[in-house]
Amino acid sequence: MTEHRDNWPLVETDWLAAHLDDPAVRIVDARGSIRPSDAPKPWYGSKRDTYLAGHIPGAVYLDWLTELVDTAAPIQMTVARPDTFAALMGRLGIGDDHTVVAYDDNAHIAPRLWWVLNYYGHRAVKVLNGGFPRWAAEGRPVTAALPAYPPAPFTVRVRPEWRASSKEVLDALGDPTVQLVDCRSPREYRGEIGRGNRKGRIPGALNIPANTLVEGEHKTFKDPAALRALYEAAGLTPGRKIITYCNAGVSASVGLLALRMAGFPNATNFAGSWYEWEDDLENPIQVG
Repeated sequence: MTEHRDNWPLVETDWLAAHLDDPAVRIVDARGSIRPSDAPKPWYGSKRDTYLAGHIPGAVYLDWLTELVDTAAPIQMTVARPDTFAALMGRLGIGDDHTVVAYDDNAHIAPRLWWVLNYYGHRAVKVLNGGFPRWAAEGRPVTAALPAYPPAPFTVRVRPEWRASSKEVLDALGDPTVQLVDCRSPREYRGEIGRGNRKGRIPGALNIPANTLVEGEHKTFKDPAALRALYEAAGLTPGRKIITYCNAGVSASVGLLALRMAGFPNATNFAGSWYEWEDDLENPIQVG
């Protein structure tokens, strides 16, 4: 697929290569690391040094661990405050009229930025399908030169339909019109391993891991028909409201992006995810 559609969440490498010098496009390098939950801590890492060593020409770097989150919030990985995020975008030279193309190297963090931008009202945002690994494998240009963009006005317009609260999730339990989708690994879903203080899942959730939504060496997204078949086989129907979650709202963003591609428009992200759910000891959990 080489076509670029305004409402489509992905762009391909050839499209970006043709728009490297487009003043209406801003490229964001969001590379970082996420280790399995049964690996030793730290589970999360940044890759600014990797960016400095080489990145797509014109790309600015965004640290997902310090800039996409509210580091002062009591719940780990809470999304950055609106004023903080607007200031960050402005400093990076990303304004209201720019199309943002985000990339990473694990098919997770760029979708998280895609979700944050959409939640804060910036609809012109795309994820580079296959990310930096695919770009580099195709022999496309890489540079260590740092771009310099003038500050740009960025306006936050919160779109609440893009974010589910813990109360909304609690109210959804037992509601046949709402389906929860756990985007974590099967072992986390079953409660065998976990990142939080408690292990398990939100009752009634289906397990559709984020890594089943991508394929191949460069973790490109499966085509819409394959994604739709995967979701329908799991029991989802387009008419129901769907709430995705994971540990911190990152894999949940991957699931949300794939759902939108597959034709499930009534889907949203429980951005606080497991970290927020388990923090309230009265919230029920399931294991096994």
